[in-house]
Amino acid sequence: MTILPPPVERPISALQPAPFAVRPRGAVILGGAHGAIALARSLKRRGLRVVLVTDDTPLPGFSSAIDRKITWPGSASDEALGRLEQIAQDHDLHGYLLVPAADADVRFAAMAHDRLSSTFSVLLPDWDSLQWACDKGLAYDRAEELGLSVPRIYRIASLDDARHADLQFPVVLKPTMRVSRNRFTSEKAWRVDDWGQFQTLYQEAVSLVGAKNIVVQEMVVGDGRSQLSYAGLWHKGEPVIGFTATRLRQYPVEFSYTSTYVETSVEPEVVAASEKFLRSIGHHGLVEIEYKRDSRDGRLKLLDINPRPWSWFALADAAGIDFGAAILALACGEAVPVMTAMPSIGWMFLVRDIVASAQTWRHGTLRPRDYFASWLRTRSFATFSWRDPLPALIEMPLTVWRVIGRRLKAH
Repeated sequence: MTILPPPVERPISALQPAPFAVRPRGAVILGGAHGAIALARSLKRRGLRVVLVTDDTPLPGFSSAIDRKITWPGSASDEALGRLEQIAQDHDLHGYLLVPAADADVRFAAMAHDRLSSTFSVLLPDWDSLQWACDKGLAYDRAEELGLSVPRIYRIASLDDARHADLQFPVVLKPTMRVSRNRFTSEKAWRVDDWGQFQTLYQEAVSLVGAKNIVVQEMVVGDGRSQLSYAGLWHKGEPVIGFTATRLRQYPVEFSYTSTYVETSVEPEVVAASEKFLRSIGHHGLVEIEYKRDSRDGRLKLLDINPRPWSWFALADAAGIDFGAAILALACGEAVPVMTAMPSIGWMFLVRDIVASAQTWRHGTLRPRDYFASWLRTRSFATFSWRDPLPALIEMPLTVWRVIGRRLKAH
């Protein structure tokens, strides 16, 4: 049985921003892809020098918002902490904001929070708090304790457990955290339709991440209109700014590797559930929480929590939410401007949305007029910006090159 810590309670004085001695000169973004690009653009507009430190995709490094790109061995390396401190010393990054933008980097920064805080201003809580958001098993436990709905979870630690679990197919296999890259963590979720398929996929998942790092849950029924998100910035357990959106299209269509069309919407129930959860863990920093409304019973079920810049981060700017301004205001101990997201503003991941739209169109779940109407509402894209066009131009050939590289390695 998991022992949950009590909800975090802090005196009002602890919720006030603690100003730096001087305005931060810049920010370090650890890893990430589309969300990292959008965050860099937002911070750059505020006059910050933006440094990208990454061992993964080079795509954000092509943005004009990135002043310097530095390659390191990655957060999984035994020397990661020492190397990051050396990078800070070599490039005069002391006092910079540190924003992890990839799952593995989030875990690394949270676990090394105390030591990193002597060099950077870490936009993240320590691991004792953050683990309840990063680990799906712990997140579902906390949500249930708070009275929030989650998918039915099967407590399985072996195939023998599964034989006695009365699985109601289809079920979904998910990694508890995405801290290493393999087929299971990259695809994020596997649908399982029968016992034979379960045995095969479960054993493969165990070989990739270990039995204790797998969540087996019911499949929540519903289309893109039922996929809702909360996105926001928190400061020491209290919301600073936030908004909600509907993830109307995704790729792959059934289980999203990434959203492909997202639109701002007004969802008070999503806000209430998110604030209840995040207050209970004393969250600090950026966060996106994903939900799905189950078409069978109408209940809003929490699916995933991302305490980092998310793929459709650029939607915020287009809708009137300036995360860069809010982050800088907090860093300087200043009041954060009041911001409200305009509804029905769209964000599109163009290349993958074409594929996702074609599939849903063919299955009869997307009407042509709805697809073309979404274009009229689109105000931001995953990589494209008129002021910073190079990432969009380089993304397609870079993606093709990386896919070919992975396939060659596999053989």
